[in-house]
Amino acid sequence: MRPSSSTLLAVGLLLAPALALAQDSSWMDGAASAPAAVSETAAKAKGTKVHKPDALLSEDRVWVELEAPDKGARSRIANSGFAIEAVNGTKVSGIAGPAALQRLEGLGLRILKKTPLRTISPEDFPPADSAYHNFTRLDAELKGIASLAPELTSLFSIGSSVQGRPITALRLNSSERGTQASRKPGAVFLGTHHAREHISTEVVLGVARWIVENRKRADVAKLLQERDVYFIPLVNPDGSEYDIATGRYRWQRKNMAKNSDGSVGVDLNRNYDWLFGGVGTSDYPGDDTYHGPRAFSEPESRAVKQFCEARPNLKTLISYHSYSALVLYPWGGVEEPISDPRALKAYKNMAEKMASWTGYTAEQSSDLYPATGDMTDWSWGALKIFSFTIELGPASGGAGGFYPGPSVIKPEIQRNVQPVLYLIDLADDPYRAADMTLSAAAPAAPAAALAR
Repeated sequence: MRPSSSTLLAVGLLLAPALALAQDSSWMDGAASAPAAVSETAAKAKGTKVHKPDALLSEDRVWVELEAPDKGARSRIANSGFAIEAVNGTKVSGIAGPAALQRLEGLGLRILKKTPLRTISPEDFPPADSAYHNFTRLDAELKGIASLAPELTSLFSIGSSVQGRPITALRLNSSERGTQASRKPGAVFLGTHHAREHISTEVVLGVARWIVENRKRADVAKLLQERDVYFIPLVNPDGSEYDIATGRYRWQRKNMAKNSDGSVGVDLNRNYDWLFGGVGTSDYPGDDTYHGPRAFSEPESRAVKQFCEARPNLKTLISYHSYSALVLYPWGGVEEPISDPRALKAYKNMAEKMASWTGYTAEQSSDLYPATGDMTDWSWGALKIFSFTIELGPASGGAGGFYPGPSVIKPEIQRNVQPVLYLIDLADDPYRAADMTLSAAAPAAPAAALAR
């Protein structure tokens, strides 16, 4: 997530429906090993203080609000390893464990509020949020979408997660199937790098279904005849499953890698090889923005890398996140704008056009604070794919934040159909957006047509 300046998370009363962390610190598929438990017991018997990494101390994490009078202060906060999740004027908010909180206190900035996550008790994924797709239901839904148009669709795995779950892509191409190479201009849309951002899975999945169901409409049919389109709804399946595994949300952001200090997880959207390990990331494995031991250390980010590198026809891309209602374009890792003036103009025009349809705000990703190693900086910088990070709604934590409930699914899908069609259309030559006016037409996606 990368928040807008209008974003405010008011914890407790305003975080509705906010979701509770499970009190246990176990994680899926046997991540906590028996030897670690034995050594901890032995250490306690000797009276030795046992260090538990922040990522395993779910009961000790807090929502923090602190003063940040300017962009420089926000950058210092981000560089401390703290994941800024909300910005409101001169205040920022986010989640911190004990070690991260100690570093924040050392910055000399006034901490305004600390709210234990365990006190935030929202509704559960099942049944209140059962409209969202867990891993099993996602697999079934992807197969269901593919079955609607076997002449157009194919499914394949781009790689596997830490715990061995496939990362599935749905391909729409009228002539090539599976991993076959194509000369058609390509576009790709990805969801859920960050585990707790479940709405991003729903939007990628829902837009894919809308396009398949409307494949015979003249404008959509033309695009599908001429383009090579991919939807990857769930980049971080392990983290997403862990977030919902106990029936109470765990506020998980990272994947489920075992770190050297015993903590869990790497921030996949800080693990790409573009200014890796720089500003806006953390060297501390327990932090939410921990970048990992090296660029592309994680099987999930490597899978995305290899997928993109193997397809030189890819020209446009969206990585969906939540929340804040933003359309962001590179750079995120540096404050300077893109040096190619024509590319920059195309980016700005595309972002403004998509913002006009969605009601989101368009801006350069680093406008609030820099963050290095993210996917869209890498895909633009390394591969020259015109890449956007879209922070879906809601615009603020007061409207639900990471866990806004099922009522937002349909409206968020509806808002994003037209931007997806727009980027599919532009995949033949994204630079032509530099010459477009913001009133330029794009394939229409009337609200009435969105059945799901």
